[in-house]
Amino acid sequence: MSATQHLHGAPVHSGRATVTAAHYTSFSSARAHLKELLDAAEVGFPASITRGGTRSVVVHGGRLISLLAQSRPAHTQVVHENGTWAAMLPGAPLAGEGETFDEAIDDLVSALRDYAQDWTDRLHVAPNHADQWSLVQLIELSEDEQLRDWLLAAS
Repeated sequence: MSATQHLHGAPVHSGRATVTAAHYTSFSSARAHLKELLDAAEVGFPASITRGGTRSVVVHGGRLISLLAQSRPAHTQVVHENGTWAAMLPGAPLAGEGETFDEAIDDLVSALRDYAQDWTDRLHVAPNHADQWSLVQLIELSEDEQLRDWLLAAS
């Protein structure tokens, strides 16, 4: 173990190797131990890289999606009025509409994708959008079907 690497925790045998939590205090060290870093994240152990005094974490994508979805429920509101379905996401300037319920949800998924791109391009610095980080992470990391499931979870 190098001076820039800190491993701890109860080892887990992943079938190929023993995995523990992994924390690296330099990019070079993390790069040299990328497999160990990713293995730790994959089994759910803490994994991080510190560079220039800033710590970044490596997390299993599925676990992060689940956490984000649980911590930010959609509470999707869907209404049918004058032959049109509308689906809205409270707390975000997003809506979708269609001739059917499913079309409205699909349109809302598309609106989520557009919003995430706009947020990344420019809205992340706007005071009324800056706090949407978790929503954008959820959108960017999820497949359309996962977003659809999230939107419909409590509606």
